[in-house]
Amino acid sequence: MTAPAGRDLARLSINQETVKQWSLPELAEGCAAAGIGAVGLWRAPVQEYGLRRAARLMRDHGLTVTSLCRGGFFTATDPDGRAAALDDNRAAIDEAAELETGTLVLVSGGLPPGDRDIAAARERVADAIGDLAPYAAERGVRLAIEPLHPMFASDRCVVSTLGQALDIAERFPADRVGVVVDTYHLWWDDLAPAQIVRAGAGGRLACFQVADWVTPLPEGVLLGRGQLGDGCVDLRGLREQVDATGFRGPVEVEIFNPALWARDGAELVAEIADRYARHVL
Repeated sequence: MTAPAGRDLARLSINQETVKQWSLPELAEGCAAAGIGAVGLWRAPVQEYGLRRAARLMRDHGLTVTSLCRGGFFTATDPDGRAAALDDNRAAIDEAAELETGTLVLVSGGLPPGDRDIAAARERVADAIGDLAPYAAERGVRLAIEPLHPMFASDRCVVSTLGQALDIAERFPADRVGVVVDTYHLWWDDLAPAQIVRAGAGGRLACFQVADWVTPLPEGVLLGRGQLGDGCVDLRGLREQVDATGFRGPVEVEIFNPALWARDGAELVAEIADRYARHVL
């Protein structure tokens, strides 16, 4: 399969986890060969390869790093846990700056064991972002709060809606703290369109990610994202809503799916480009 001829792929970014079977050099070479000029990276494989080597690798292949994932996990109640989270996020900010990406994606963290006060947990998220935002701004990195589907609220992310993410982000300057719109997490929410308008009006749209929703979800649910066009999400409609705010940033394809990881990487990237052209553009 080849990438669709005559279709504009200028905004397309491939998140590293979408082609997890590829090493970092394979990601750089494969995306460049496919005519895709942007990637989203994850901290662990970048650290394993070497931060400076990874930054140089991206530059050498003419690739823009659209985001680094992930910072966050701010909900610990004990002082040591809070301090460790802040230290790790400062390291993540430094990594994002070295990779020359202006966007560090934040996944807020779930409820600590035995904790049932989700509102207080969200306040701890806001407090941590308040501590980190000046540090990030000094390094040219914007913190981007990602709301996750409510099924992840207990163990992964107490910020479940775009409205909740904006309620936190709007406590800080827009150039320091924005939000992520991810179709997988927000497609179901009838308030999302109005919140996308709100985010755009406030200059808060930092990152736009796409994946489809297919059922049945696998056990564990984290690895159930669908290939573009395989599920029920109105991907083009959501992209049009985001664009209507004036957003012209990258469209990052982020799919966690073991069936896709088992395939040939080059074939998968070509299919993603085709699906992007048919279902998102």
